[in-house]
Amino acid sequence: MRPITKHAVPQAGDICRLSAVALAEAIRHRRLSVREVVAAFLDRIEAVNPLVNAVVSLRERGDILAEADSADNRLARGGETGSLFGLPISVKDLALTNGLRTTFGSPIFADFVPDEDEFFVERIRKAGAIIIGKTNVPEFGLGSNTYNPVFGPTLNAFDPALTAGGSSGGAAVALALDMVPVADGSDFGGSLRNPAAWNNVYGFRPSQGLVPAGPMFDVFHSQMGVEGPMGRSVRDIALLLDEQAGHHPRAPLSHDSQGSFLEGLARKAAGGRIAWLGDLGGHLPMEPGVLDLCEASLARFADASFHSEALVPDIDFEALWQAFVILRQASSGCGLKAHYDDPAKRGLLKPEAIWEVEQAMRLSAPQVHAATVRRTSWHRTLLSLFERFDLIALPSAQVFPFEVSTHWPREVAGRAMDSYHRWMQVSAFATLGGCPALNVPAGFDEKGRPMGMQLIGRPRGDLDVLRAGAAYEAILPWDAGAA
Repeated sequence: MRPITKHAVPQAGDICRLSAVALAEAIRHRRLSVREVVAAFLDRIEAVNPLVNAVVSLRERGDILAEADSADNRLARGGETGSLFGLPISVKDLALTNGLRTTFGSPIFADFVPDEDEFFVERIRKAGAIIIGKTNVPEFGLGSNTYNPVFGPTLNAFDPALTAGGSSGGAAVALALDMVPVADGSDFGGSLRNPAAWNNVYGFRPSQGLVPAGPMFDVFHSQMGVEGPMGRSVRDIALLLDEQAGHHPRAPLSHDSQGSFLEGLARKAAGGRIAWLGDLGGHLPMEPGVLDLCEASLARFADASFHSEALVPDIDFEALWQAFVILRQASSGCGLKAHYDDPAKRGLLKPEAIWEVEQAMRLSAPQVHAATVRRTSWHRTLLSLFERFDLIALPSAQVFPFEVSTHWPREVAGRAMDSYHRWMQVSAFATLGGCPALNVPAGFDEKGRPMGMQLIGRPRGDLDVLRAGAAYEAILPWDAGAA
């Protein structure tokens, strides 16, 4: 990616390829106007989005440009600017945006316009970002294939016959095709990692509590879903995370970060040890080619002084998965029950949503308690692993992107999948541990389908994970996001 220099002003066609960090700097130093930047991205959306359906609920162009002009006037008067000043951002359609339609991908909310922002949306507005629209999601974020009855499917950035992944599928495709400079997402069962892997960009699931969730959030019960950043580079992720992160008084389980992540990347990773879990000794079915690409990526890490070792922890992985399923049902299923209980709304729910609710209704308190005990045991196992290793690595998905018309794979490597999310079991381990996890691009198979790899760090070790990702990015033979 060609950086901006003090004496170089990019042409309009180059603006959308610049990193978010470079764009923010160019705006601050008035080498580019906010109008130029915003107009370039709106032109890009107009040209590309009809082909992939990543950006939805786009605001009127005139209104967006008027906001850009106001930002330029403020800058000309010497007004204060935040770190995201002038950057056009499209917010994931699971997050509340004041005055802008937020559908959650559900016909139940097809016309819903919130009167408040999600906590992190409020923060990125304060940092100077211009909210231009939303990015598409699966209905209520359920499933790693972005389609819904409100907007339809989002198509993969590299092959429009394939899925974009999910639930942050619209965000990943918008990034990969240069329709936004940086993007937000959320992650319960891999929703920041899977779509990033399948569109050759970076997606970061922060440590539990780093990015406060709310205001529509059960703060003491629903603890496994997190908000986080996506970017075409690790530095761009750090730029957005700096604004998203930090304690919020209305999110009592949130905590402060330890300084700026972007500034922290100035110190390079010193290398270390990576535990490669692979397919967990055959426990996880994997489509042929997934492990090969990820193991080749691990080999690249040697150039950054990271050395990997294959490892299979001695735990009951099936029991751990069942704990994940129960805890997800207890949060997502119970959260959707009000819609299920309304006969008029129940008919508007996708089958996977109904399944979550009905399974949740069968749970007992001892089952939920046992699942939390199992999760605690896994957390302790991870802490013991991190006494020996700096990172844990796994593939970001067990299959390559599949046909967009396929709602979810019914089998993987000859093994039947017993739920709509079983095929993404590989993403549950970071979630259950409350760990930071970064998807890094791993390359493409012979059919041109992208894949990624998760780098998982110790809880609250977010900066160390990002530093390792930046070291890996520096030795990649291609630019992430180049479609």
